[in-house]
Amino acid sequence: MLNRQPTLIGQLVHLQPLVENDFDELFKAASDPLIWELHPQPNRHQPEVFRSFFNEALGSQGALAIRDLQSKTIIGTSRFYDYSSENSSVVVGYTFLARPFWGGRYNFDLKKLMVNFALNDVKTVYFHVGLGNFRSQHAMKKIGGVNTGVQEIAISYGPPKKSYVYKIESPLSKIFKEDTEI
Repeated sequence: MLNRQPTLIGQLVHLQPLVENDFDELFKAASDPLIWELHPQPNRHQPEVFRSFFNEALGSQGALAIRDLQSKTIIGTSRFYDYSSENSSVVVGYTFLARPFWGGRYNFDLKKLMVNFALNDVKTVYFHVGLGNFRSQHAMKKIGGVNTGVQEIAISYGPPKKSYVYKIESPLSKIFKEDTEI
């Protein structure tokens, strides 16, 4: 059984279970409209829309707060969801980082921690990436994600949307090379 809310420490980030008291700090990280410009819900920087996203994250019991290891401030969130013991799989997603932490190193550390952790308990880690989210598509290719095609993915804030589905099954030591950035 996969623990979907572990505490993990990497080179740049510290992941811990998301809790209600994280709202204000996480909203501060999320309040930049440019974070959401390629997202199907581009108004997530608005307080009421973000509150709904946050409440859903708490209810998922798989959401993690991402803290910058140096400053200790929350810089984003990600989560494990759609865990299937039958298929030995889990999805990693709903990830965002504050813009000062874009550029690859932080996302790389985050994904390395989450994928390595998950592959201890499951055979496959999936990612749902929007058709127009070119940044995330590029990042998936750089970490060795294999595009398995397009699927309609159910979302809570609207009708199902078409997304690329990427997967990682290999041992991460072969995928995540220390000098790689996404």
